[in-house]
Amino acid sequence: MTRFARFIIALCAVLAAAPPATAQEGALSALANLDANASQISTLGDGLAVTLALSQSVPWRVRVLNGPPRLLLDFREVDWSNLADLPVDSDAILGLRAGVFRPTWSRLVLDLPSPMVVARSEMATSDAGAIVGVTLRSATHDEFAAAAALPEPPEWALPRAADLPPARKPLSQRSGPLIVVLDPGHGGLDPGAEQGSLSEADLMLTFARALKEALLRTGDAKVVMTREQDIFVPLEERVSIARAAAGDVFISLHADALAEGAAKGATIYSLSEDATDEAAQTLAERHDRDDLLAGVDLSAQDDLIARVLIDMARLETTPRTDRLAQALESAIKAADIIMHRDAWQTAGFSVLKSPDIPSVLLELGFLSSESDRANLTDPAWRARMAGAIKTGVLAWAVTERARPPAP
Repeated sequence: MTRFARFIIALCAVLAAAPPATAQEGALSALANLDANASQISTLGDGLAVTLALSQSVPWRVRVLNGPPRLLLDFREVDWSNLADLPVDSDAILGLRAGVFRPTWSRLVLDLPSPMVVARSEMATSDAGAIVGVTLRSATHDEFAAAAALPEPPEWALPRAADLPPARKPLSQRSGPLIVVLDPGHGGLDPGAEQGSLSEADLMLTFARALKEALLRTGDAKVVMTREQDIFVPLEERVSIARAAAGDVFISLHADALAEGAAKGATIYSLSEDATDEAAQTLAERHDRDDLLAGVDLSAQDDLIARVLIDMARLETTPRTDRLAQALESAIKAADIIMHRDAWQTAGFSVLKSPDIPSVLLELGFLSSESDRANLTDPAWRARMAGAIKTGVLAWAVTERARPPAP
């Protein structure tokens, strides 16, 4: 690799990175419970009043975000299992959802019907528990935008990019185990696709654990998971986990469902701003929108120079990614596993946008397909698919190690 290329890769690591995450910490332990009957969300003039009764006091915070307007309430930590029983005025909010947001923290998201800012927020405690009261008032678009743009407090914000490790050398320039980052899609307050009692988040975590075990047994790979529990991990943070682990390859695992039409079989996606077809574009938009629904703002932060430099880094990464996709497709078909008629496609998934790590998104099947559901819930099929992915990844690594260094 040329000195300039190495510089570009290192600079992109600083520009594109976010936090080394702690997504492997435990799931929610429900320190506090919501008393839905003693809670309420109601209109208050042209504003909003939120009252939440908790079994005990816990650390918490409140803020607003834009695009669309929404109120975020973060708690460490609250069990929201009876949220559906919370009384809500019909015109007070547009939507309400809650779940695990980051390890040991839960999040309540309220979609606001119009721009509002926090006029009052407090927690009153007693021997009986705690009452959280938040009052919002109507605000102008400029006032709301200013409130939504306020920076996170230091203890909550992402660490500086300079604290992250440098970009990892290509396989052709080093020895040691292959570092594979597995990304079970969705999780926490984002279950992904659902079919009956099945959820995409649970199925992908189960499969990722089986794939991790298959890779570790070879002795040739080290495996990092973006989540080990049923927690929410933002898309950009999933990429950051891969960078912090100095990953050689990133594989995001999904199993979507189609509202219309029929499709079945596994599909491999690599990054492209121009999707290969309309269905791929729709799928990418839906995956990215899951972060917005969780209260995370995915607005682009990089400027023109950063985008140019990242694109230059991808000039070296894209061919390696293409070879990875080809190796996975060959291994899956060799294992006599059914694939979609368009087995390898491209789309603009945010989770694939690391500039210096070959990354693919693998739709193992469709929950809307009866045969795919049967496969995804069958341990024998999961073991066969995990074996095929293991074979494909390791074969790709052998080929990459044998390639001459870039000039």
